[in-house]
Amino acid sequence: MRLPWRVLTPHTPPVRTASSVPAGALNFVPACSSTDAHSVELLQDFVSRACRLFVITGAGLSTESGIPDYRSEGVGLYARTDRRPMQHAEFVRSAKSRQRYWARNFVGWPQFSSHQPNCAHRALQRWEESGKLHWLVTQNVDALHSKAGQRRLTELHGCAHRVMCLGCGVITAREELQTKFIALNPDWRAQAGVVAPDGDVFLEDKQVLHFRVPSCEHCGGILKPEVTFFGDTVNKSTVQFVHDRLAESDTVLVVGSSLQVYSGYRFLLAASDKKIPIAILNIGPTRADHLTGLKVSGRCGEVLSVIQPL
Repeated sequence: MRLPWRVLTPHTPPVRTASSVPAGALNFVPACSSTDAHSVELLQDFVSRACRLFVITGAGLSTESGIPDYRSEGVGLYARTDRRPMQHAEFVRSAKSRQRYWARNFVGWPQFSSHQPNCAHRALQRWEESGKLHWLVTQNVDALHSKAGQRRLTELHGCAHRVMCLGCGVITAREELQTKFIALNPDWRAQAGVVAPDGDVFLEDKQVLHFRVPSCEHCGGILKPEVTFFGDTVNKSTVQFVHDRLAESDTVLVVGSSLQVYSGYRFLLAASDKKIPIAILNIGPTRADHLTGLKVSGRCGEVLSVIQPL
């Protein structure tokens, strides 16, 4: 049975803990008042009743590690700039677009790859260790769940720390490609600005004209980050695998996602069809608010760090 809709009224004092967000990362976390204690109690009750918890995470989890998201009001990349992420079709058909993408990614990689998990990532990893969390699906490509030690994990949109060849399909580490970029472009220099959620930074076209991009050393094919670009679709076998893990679960918790992208939203529709109870922890509205029995507004780290996997 789905939990009845909970009306969350701030009639109890808000939960105030030491900030879950490093000072520099606050620039990317939307404004949000502290979550009231009643809301936390309801979420604790929801988690406590779960035996096989299915968790879906989004960019709102990683903003607290200093990685901006796209859609957050006022602080997301769409709100702050006119930049838009790379489209799959553009990357595949245009060598110039690939050159521009990889040059920008090369500049942003040292900063992007250095980000570390925050207390929300670590809390979810502890839930897995305790046996509470059955499976975690992340829409993020930043590898922070893996860095936190998460094992029961599907990276729905891939991972920017891996590179694949569109010709032969071989997968290599993104760090290895960075070494090749440096060898091919010993005198090329550019300054990094704000790094996007996929590791991209903004550079003028004239800055990338002479940037050299290697081909696959096995077949000479095109190298692409092992992520699902906008306009592409998630592998069908991955989608089916996630549906299978969902079918094994008895509750669903969404953390830090507006679920605007269908690739993640579809699993909320499936959970609703199966009458699996749903809870959402997010700052701001989500596409699945009408499907949930419990909606909590708050910072992921601040709230998850006080929830016990009982």
